Amino acid sequence: MPKTDNMLAILWMLRSGEKVTAQQMSEKLELNIRTVYRYIDTISTSGVPIVSEPGHNGGYSLLNHFIEAPLFFDIEEQTSLFHAAVFAEEAGYYGGEALDRAISKLSNHSNQEQETKVNLHVTRLEVISRSSSHSMDPFLKELEQAVADGYSVSIHYQKGGEKPLHERLVDPYRMIYWNQKWYVIGFCHLRNDIRSFRVDRIESLTLTENTFNQPEDFSARDFFIKNLLPTMEDKEGIIPLVLHGDKSALDDICQHWFLGHYVQERTSDQAVFLLETDMIHTYVPYLLLPYNTSITVMEPISLKERLIEVLTELIEFHQV
Repeated sequence: MPKTDNMLAILWMLRSGEKVTAQQMSEKLELNIRTVYRYIDTISTSGVPIVSEPGHNGGYSLLNHFIEAPLFFDIEEQTSLFHAAVFAEEAGYYGGEALDRAISKLSNHSNQEQETKVNLHVTRLEVISRSSSHSMDPFLKELEQAVADGYSVSIHYQKGGEKPLHERLVDPYRMIYWNQKWYVIGFCHLRNDIRSFRVDRIESLTLTENTFNQPEDFSARDFFIKNLLPTMEDKEGIIPLVLHGDKSALDDICQHWFLGHYVQERTSDQAVFLLETDMIHTYVPYLLLPYNTSITVMEPISLKERLIEVLTELIEFHQV
C-alpha cells in the first residue's frame, strides 16, 4: 500500500476515538513498527493533533475536535455508502471499479469495532434485480466524460427493430437510468432536435473535437417522461377512468409510471383518472390484466368490453 494510503489508514484507525497502540497499527497494516512510528511523526508534523499516552493502557488518539472533521464518516454514513454500492452494482453502474476501490479504502481504514458495526448493517441488505451486462461500461464512461466536458460524440445507432445503422452527431446533455436501461439525452444534429438514445443500441462511439454549451434549465427527466407519455391532444375526448378494488392494488396502479400521471381522485377503495378514450382502450387493458380480480372497472363500460376482447384474443391465440 502506498505511503499516503498507510497514513490515511492510521488516521482512520485513530478516528474511532479509542486509543490505538503502534503494535495494533503494525499488525493491522502489516507494517514494521518502526515504520508506524515514522508515519505517526509525519502525520503529527503536518498538523494533525495526535495525543500519545505512555504506559500499560496507553496508546495514540486524536483530539476530539479533529475526530469530527468532515474528512471522516460516522457509522451511519459509512453504512449508507456501502448500501449505495450494493444498489449501484445491481443497477449495472459503470463506475463500479472506482466505487469498489473507494469502498475498499473504507474497509482498510476502519478499526475492528467500526468494521463489525458496519458489517452488521451491510450484510442484512440484499438487492435483487436482473443481471446486468458490463459490455456497455466503456460507452457509458465515455458518454459521462463527454457530458461533463461538453464534447460532441459521433455514434452508429440501431433504432428498435431496424438493422441498418444510423450515424448521428450528438451533443450529450445528460445520462438517464430508467427501467434497467441506460439512455443518453442530447441534441441530434441530424434531426436538429433533442433526442434520447438507448446506450445498448449504440454500436460504436467516437469522441469528437466539437464542443457545445449545455442549455440552461434543461431537465432531462422532464424531457424523457414527456416523451414516454402519449400526448393528450383532444381535450374533448378526455373521460374519467374509475377503478374500484383492493387498496394495495390501487396503490400500485396509482404509482405506475404511466397511469400515475393522470390520477385525479383517490380514496381507500377507489381511484379516478382522466384520460383520452383512445388511450384507455389502447394502453389500460394490458396494465389492468395482471391485477386479476383485485380491480373492478366502474367506468367507462367500454373498457370492460375492451378487456373482454383482449382476453378473448389471448384465449384464441393460445388455443391454436
